[in-house]
Amino acid sequence: MSAAPPAGAAPGGRSTAARTTPPRSAARRTEAPAGSRSTVAARQRGRRHRYLPPQHGAWAMLLIPYVTAVCVTGLRWPHLPLLGAWLAGYLFSYYALLAVKTGRTDRVRSQLLLYGAAAALLVVPVLLARPAVLGYAPLYALLAAVNVGYARWRRERALLNDFASVAQSVLMVFVVATVAGVPPTGLAGVAGAVGAYLVGMVLYVKTMIRERESVGYRWASGAYHVAALLVAVAAGWGPAVAGVFALLLLRAALLPGRRLAPVRVGVIELVGSLLLFAAVVWHWA
Repeated sequence: MSAAPPAGAAPGGRSTAARTTPPRSAARRTEAPAGSRSTVAARQRGRRHRYLPPQHGAWAMLLIPYVTAVCVTGLRWPHLPLLGAWLAGYLFSYYALLAVKTGRTDRVRSQLLLYGAAAALLVVPVLLARPAVLGYAPLYALLAAVNVGYARWRRERALLNDFASVAQSVLMVFVVATVAGVPPTGLAGVAGAVGAYLVGMVLYVKTMIRERESVGYRWASGAYHVAALLVAVAAGWGPAVAGVFALLLLRAALLPGRRLAPVRVGVIELVGSLLLFAAVVWHWA
């Protein structure tokens, strides 16, 4: 009769302690030193996200109306501080809305001071050169109030809130025209084309990410893009602009339902925005 294995021994003569203790190499792999590359990269990302919002799509919404309008009107020197004030104002508003949502102003005080001061300083030369720009302040205040309300309700992803942000961006087309000394009505077509694209982008991106399971959103996005194409043709925005809206309609009809990574969705939108920019400038410049 064979003797039973001693306590703590495993079948085959190996102790359970030896089996459960990880090898030294594995222990070294699981203990990441404080100065390791992954730790340093994480700290750098944390510092970057502390002062730069992780919302890459917002930059396209900010820059497309401004750059397109400047290319159509021609560059004037006040356009440069205007761009700085526009970007700093967005960054200020992002952290201000975050403070409204969380009720923790102390956590973003440094960002508010930095971007608020930058926006205030940069907008001064614009106002001195073109005081008429102040006429847009009530509209921006009204649209910002919509953003504040949705942030307070913690519903900043609501569709109406997104449309309020689109309206703020499209309004920049007219601000650029005013700074250039061009009648804002002369850029109504530019604003219409850019606005039609941005509204469609909001709907389409929702069908690809947050509302990808919603059949209603897919139908709404598809119907909107059909209407946008018809408007582009009827309004006489030119064959190039109409062709871009036809491509946007195809992506809105064919891509929802496909499990594309957000980065791929972003790349497709980047291409679409560049095509729209080129088509609008080609037609109106």
